[in-house]
Amino acid sequence: MKKIKKKFGLLLLAAAFVLGACSNSGDSNGEGGGESAGKADPTVLVVANGADPVTLDIQGTNDQATTRVARQIYDTLITQTNDLELVPGLATEWEEVEENLFEFKLREDVVFHNGEPFTASDVAYTLHRAVESPTIGHIVGSIDPDTIEVVDDHTIRVGTSGTFGPFLTHLAHPAVGILNEKSVEEAGEDYGITEVVGTGPFQFVEWVADTHVIAERFDDYWGEPAGVERVEFRTINDPSVRLIELESGTVDIAYDIAPSDIPAVEENADLTLLNTPNLGSEYLGLNVKNDTPLQDVKVRQAISHAIDVEAIINTVYMNVGDHMAGPINELVFGYNEDLTPTEYDVEAAKELLAEAGYEDGFTLSLYVGDNNQERIRVSQVVSEALSEIGITVEVSQMEWGAFLDAAALGEPDMFLLGWTTITTDADYGLYPLFHTESFGEAGNRTFYSNERVDELLDLGRYTSDQDERLGYYQEAQEIIVEEAPWVFLQTRENVTGIRNWVEGFEHHPTGSYFLDTVTLD
Repeated sequence: MKKIKKKFGLLLLAAAFVLGACSNSGDSNGEGGGESAGKADPTVLVVANGADPVTLDIQGTNDQATTRVARQIYDTLITQTNDLELVPGLATEWEEVEENLFEFKLREDVVFHNGEPFTASDVAYTLHRAVESPTIGHIVGSIDPDTIEVVDDHTIRVGTSGTFGPFLTHLAHPAVGILNEKSVEEAGEDYGITEVVGTGPFQFVEWVADTHVIAERFDDYWGEPAGVERVEFRTINDPSVRLIELESGTVDIAYDIAPSDIPAVEENADLTLLNTPNLGSEYLGLNVKNDTPLQDVKVRQAISHAIDVEAIINTVYMNVGDHMAGPINELVFGYNEDLTPTEYDVEAAKELLAEAGYEDGFTLSLYVGDNNQERIRVSQVVSEALSEIGITVEVSQMEWGAFLDAAALGEPDMFLLGWTTITTDADYGLYPLFHTESFGEAGNRTFYSNERVDELLDLGRYTSDQDERLGYYQEAQEIIVEEAPWVFLQTRENVTGIRNWVEGFEHHPTGSYFLDTVTLD
């Protein structure tokens, strides 16, 4: 058995400054003897994913289960490597030709999976459509659509409405993968379900809901050909089943090994455990939109004090991750190192509830996706903890897509979710989650609004000076922590189990991985 564990802290923070800048498991026994024989069919890579995609129209969702599949099918103009370096993707080069106006030279040897040539008009179509998307519009929100200009078939200009430091990094976001205009328009509402077309190393074959997604190697891919002929993403919600399938060799890679299952992987000579830092955070969202006591900041603060986050990390997450002090972690530019985690203090929680006039208690709903066993366990811990201060919690487990829709509509009073700051910049870690313009499916599912926070996030978004941006983001985090629309839980880690016959697989700090480099022995 091999175990690979890397630390990216200084590297990621440095990268963020230079650049300026979306389901886990159970129990099993897994001891093994010597090295197993090679895989029977080394042409097919089988990956166990913890949830089904929501849609393979990448502009219609922004969840990690979807991105992990879509990343194999679509390419972006700029690619963010596993080391968070920005390198050419579909764009070979770019330059700022005027203030806040960029010109991109595009590859001339690219075709879409439907045989259509890739041109600048497809890029323009993609960006215009992305700006209008209620789900991912915030990712490209800095783009001024009026500046998008097709210069020729392989040259395009794109401008921002103001100086926006992380602009190029945002273009590397998987959700900004380039679409084929003809395919999208002809498929209509079926696009992303039965019709999926990109320029990536794998082309879409089929999606059987709640079962699998299959993609096969695209022989006309512009880059290096994928190392396997076919990749099959199997949707396996139960983490203990994912582990069993990995141990038996019916899957090659199992995402999101449960903390409680880590020893089983480590002790199995046929398996390798990869455990690396992640740009994400776990949180309990407190909806301030509904007419509930959660509209009172003292109630939200009381809930924050009533939950023993350290105990959750120790017992549910088995010491995977650290207690968050705020909404972004230390790997993200803009992190406020002066913040301290909220203290677990039941008496303080009771006092705050009394001050707010709720000493007799009340009832709240809590929604959680059914694809994540750790979150389900956390929901139980939260329910028990809040009962100690007189709050009754009604927990509802929901199918992943339905859960995301319900939370975006503001149905639950509380919900458990995570966020990955893919760009390594605080703009993406704060604006979609706490700005008034981001209510609902854009990311702000707590419907939190504060004029000063909005102002600070706007300033941080359109200021080029990194020191000034840092100050804006640090102040915004102080206000957010004080007003407590989240109970900050733990920093996330990428934890994956792979068969030893898998070669070339690496983690990406975002938790969404490239599979074209993978081969099977």
